[in-house]
Amino acid sequence: MRRIMVGVKRVVDYNVRVRVKPDNTGVITEGVKMSINPFDEIALEQALRIKEQGLADEVLAVSIGPSDTQQQLRTALAMGADRAILVQTDAAMAPLSLARIFQKIAEAEQPFLTLLGKQAIDDDNGQTAQMLAALLDRPQATSCSKIDIADGKATVTREVDSGLETLEVDLPAVLSVDLRLNEPRYVKLPDIMKAKKKPLDVKSVADYGVTEGAAFRTVKVDPPPSRQKGIIVKDVAELVGVLKQKGLV
Repeated sequence: MRRIMVGVKRVVDYNVRVRVKPDNTGVITEGVKMSINPFDEIALEQALRIKEQGLADEVLAVSIGPSDTQQQLRTALAMGADRAILVQTDAAMAPLSLARIFQKIAEAEQPFLTLLGKQAIDDDNGQTAQMLAALLDRPQATSCSKIDIADGKATVTREVDSGLETLEVDLPAVLSVDLRLNEPRYVKLPDIMKAKKKPLDVKSVADYGVTEGAAFRTVKVDPPPSRQKGIIVKDVAELVGVLKQKGLV
């Protein structure tokens, strides 16, 4: 079966203003709207489009996180994914641990294409896709803004500092996607109802032989400093004087 595997992460919705906990141990998530990481949603949309072109038979959505992540996987199923796997854990997993879990699933499922977002908007690591490709010893391309599949190869376009870069990689491959790749579809109510009947398997980290727990410890989380009020100067001479005081000129 021609299968595409897509990584899906549960994050605070990008429209929500993030607030730091009073004890500075993290950000407040209780009662906050959670959604699929925007980059992952774009990866899923691309997988669905490839399937609709007749180039794939199944789209598998995979997520690693707490039990509530089933909500985001059900959304992925409502968008059009055929089935989902949740590797349930309450631990904050490091990118390498995540990549190792994806590796085990990929070895079992044998997808010809693995799509992930280029980064998650909560930690901005942007490392899992690259690590996964290395563990699987498969070709990779990152930050893809265009993907074409044909003749056992993926032709991708990447936006780089000097313009656009086009790469061709053999399949199976691991690709991470950028925001300009596509616009994810809107999920309709009938699709949400159908998604409830689609298979969603719940696994544990131990099922894949990976040690549960983070490779790092968050010491403290602080909100960004408050923006200082501007000042009004009388003339250019006073402006230059203020800039000199601040060491800017």
